[in-house]
Amino acid sequence: MNTFEFNKIAGAVLAGALLLMVINEIGTMAVEPEYPETPAYAIDIGSVATTDVATAEKDAGPPLGVLLATADPAKGEKIFKKCATCHNAEEGAANKIGPHLYDVLNRPKGSISDFSYSSAMMEKGGDWTYHDLNEFLTKPGDFIKGTKMSFVGLKKPEDRADIIAYLRSLGKSDVPLPPAE
Repeated sequence: MNTFEFNKIAGAVLAGALLLMVINEIGTMAVEPEYPETPAYAIDIGSVATTDVATAEKDAGPPLGVLLATADPAKGEKIFKKCATCHNAEEGAANKIGPHLYDVLNRPKGSISDFSYSSAMMEKGGDWTYHDLNEFLTKPGDFIKGTKMSFVGLKKPEDRADIIAYLRSLGKSDVPLPPAE
C-alpha cells in the first residue's frame, strides 16, 4: 500500500469522526429540554421522620434469643452446605479455604493456629458469641472490615439462627442461649 492510499483511508476515518462530533453538537443545540417549575405528579410521602424509618428497619425481626429458641439445627445443617465449600464442620477436620468451624461457639476469633487469618480478624478480638456469629453471618464485610471472607451473607434471620443452632450442636451445646426477650 502506498502512502497516498494510506492518507486517503486516514482522512476518511478522521472526516467520519469529525462528522459525528458535528452532528452531536448540532443535536445538543437543537434540543433544549424544558423542565416544569412544579412536578407533574405529587407523591405523598406522609410525615414519617427519617429516624422512624431507620428504627423500623433495625427492629424488623424478632430478637436473636427468640430466633435461637425456635431454631432447627437440621435446617441449619442443610443451609450450612453453602458454607461447606470453604469450611469443614467435622471434629478434627482440616481447614479448607476457611478455618474449620467445629466447636466455634465461644472460641476466640482467629485462634486456629494452622490457619492464616486476615489482620482485620486478628484485630477484632473477643470470642465468637451468638450475637457475633449472627452479625458476621448477616454480612461478614460489615462486621469485620477487611476480612478475607468473600461470602455475601444470609439475609433471613431464621436461616442465620438455624446455622448458629447447627454450629452450637457441634461441640458447644452447653453454652446457654441468649434470653428470649
